[in-house]
Amino acid sequence: MKTTFETLIKGHQEAFQKTFVPAQFEVLEKMANAVIHALKAGNKILLCGNGGSASDSLHIAAEFVGRFEKNRMSLPAIALTADIAALTAIGNDFGFDKVFSRQIEGLGKKGDILIVLSTSGRSPNILEAITQAKQQGILTLGFTGKDGGILKDAVDICFIAKAQKTTYIQEAHIAALHALCEIVETILFG
Repeated sequence: MKTTFETLIKGHQEAFQKTFVPAQFEVLEKMANAVIHALKAGNKILLCGNGGSASDSLHIAAEFVGRFEKNRMSLPAIALTADIAALTAIGNDFGFDKVFSRQIEGLGKKGDILIVLSTSGRSPNILEAITQAKQQGILTLGFTGKDGGILKDAVDICFIAKAQKTTYIQEAHIAALHALCEIVETILFG
């Protein structure tokens, strides 16, 4: 077991070293500036993903709505993965590919931000969400991994975790999203 743990941690460290490089910090800075601008203008953040990324969407929405590190006013963020009635109704009536795009159609407005998470960059419902968001004038921020998939060219700004293993990609996404939360909170609230 000790060897397995050492191998896993070494893989995690290598993924972080390859991912968190100056070019990626520039991507995160662009994302932070976009989120800050949208929030200052009275807009909201929408988030979505599948599986572990669905949970990460919930997690990050809670960081904005509740708090990250500071006691401050709530920031408007909605995880599109949270409403089980909407997810199942839309999935049943329109198909699983539409579970996020249909919510964006109803909840999104020009000036909002959509944060999408897809470790492969190929999830059909995430790609549909991006298309719908762009039709409504919503800026799209993507978090993906591996080679970036279709997502890397579909979103306005893309963060790519430089790993092949899904767990390492998800861990890098959470680290990047936590950094984004902290920057936004610090700039908006001092």
